[in-house]
Amino acid sequence: MKIGRNKFVSLTYQLRVNGADGEMIEETTVDAPLEFLFGAGRMIEMFENKLEGMAAGENFQFGLSSEEAYGEVNEDAVVDLPKNIFEVNGSVDEEMLAVGNTVPMQDANGNRLNGIVLEVSDEVVKMDFNHPLAGDDLYFSGSILSVREATEDELVGDSCGCGHSHDHSHGGGCGSGCSC
Repeated sequence: MKIGRNKFVSLTYQLRVNGADGEMIEETTVDAPLEFLFGAGRMIEMFENKLEGMAAGENFQFGLSSEEAYGEVNEDAVVDLPKNIFEVNGSVDEEMLAVGNTVPMQDANGNRLNGIVLEVSDEVVKMDFNHPLAGDDLYFSGSILSVREATEDELVGDSCGCGHSHDHSHGGGCGSGCSC
């Protein structure tokens, strides 16, 4: 079976930044593979395009430019926020606002975003809402472990209550930071 829309894919990969010899920043293994519903919009579009048509047992190696991956760094995504918006019950958790921490937030439309704390002053928190890999060229190498038809649960959405779309399996956790 070949990778295509509504197929459930399991694969291993190494992710390097800025070329095949660049720093390895992520790796999945046979024991903890990346598993996802192909075509569900959860993966980088060009990542899926490069994998489409492959089958179990095939190896892959390809690069994605920053434009094809997470885009260039957007200076408008670095913002100063009033420190008081981080108050809970009248106080700010200073440990949460440590420089370098990633803080989950929502925009005015309810969209979830993660911001990296860059600076903290008495009144302002400077945060970067760019993806951590914005501006980086990515290089993937790996192997397709399996390709199968997606189950009805995987196609319809979140029926387990994990809060995530069912474009992932639950055998060893969904890998999206939830506890399913």
